Amino acid sequence: MSAVFLTSQFPQVPFWLWIVILNIGITIISYIGINVSANTSKIFVIAQILFIIVFAFLTIKSVLNGMGTGTLLAVEPFFKSNVSTSVLLSGASILCFSFLGFDSVTTLSEETINPEKTIPKAIFVMMVIMGLIYIGSSYLAQIVFPGYAFKNTDSAALELVKMVGGNLFSSLFITVMIIGNFTSGVSSVTSVSRVLYVMGRDSVLPKKTFGYIHPRFRTPTANILIVSLISMLGTVLSLDTAITFINFGALIAFTFVNLSVIAHYYIKNCKRSPKGTIQYLIFPLIGAGFILWLWSYLNINALILGVSWMAVGFLYLTFLTKF
Repeated sequence: MSAVFLTSQFPQVPFWLWIVILNIGITIISYIGINVSANTSKIFVIAQILFIIVFAFLTIKSVLNGMGTGTLLAVEPFFKSNVSTSVLLSGASILCFSFLGFDSVTTLSEETINPEKTIPKAIFVMMVIMGLIYIGSSYLAQIVFPGYAFKNTDSAALELVKMVGGNLFSSLFITVMIIGNFTSGVSSVTSVSRVLYVMGRDSVLPKKTFGYIHPRFRTPTANILIVSLISMLGTVLSLDTAITFINFGALIAFTFVNLSVIAHYYIKNCKRSPKGTIQYLIFPLIGAGFILWLWSYLNINALILGVSWMAVGFLYLTFLTKF
């Protein structure tokens, strides 16, 4: 995302160069330790929250001065009669990309104090905060600019920021976007590299490479480098394509999380009381069904590639377990 906005602001610089520069920065921070990653992310998150507060203030001021709907209370951001359910769900299948990341905290359970209580609490707190931020900022964006006629949909946020805050605020937005990229990028590389480490440690993947921990930094440096190299595919993939591919994996993973609840609690542990049936059968089935519904609205290319990759993984797993 940052590369898209940077290219929009500085069109003379090649898009691929921004991808390379950003990836190198994320790799270095992830490489040198979890404490550095955590402290860096903490500073970056505070900067983003401050920017959101300023954006909200400028947006409200613009609306009260007659821009957009001219009123702070409107139903249009929540309901439009000319928008079909299929369009809404298609948008939701892409929008879920914004919520990815809350689950990555589970990959740090081995480095967390009292993870049994801390991890679940952190997930719920993050979901509430993310929901409030996304709904609030989206609402403000739609009342200040209800027309949706952006020059470039990929960098629509930059146009919106420039509209309410001018060139200086849009420049600040670019800075915050870069900060945001590092925050999410470091979080992604940190979590994925540790998933690969556990798979390597358990000999699901080659242990010598994926199960390696750097003696000084205590990080899975080989995995970090592998993930960073794969991230360079951003130089050839469009933003829409990358998002739909990522969403395919996320939606499939969340589907199986729901199904795993049924398998573990309802089937294996026989928690089949009326309350248990609601908690461990009905709710997970509703969750899995809704996620699969969103999954069906993804881009056909993402579905083909995702299913193919999943088939390769299934065959590899059957080979490891000797069928």
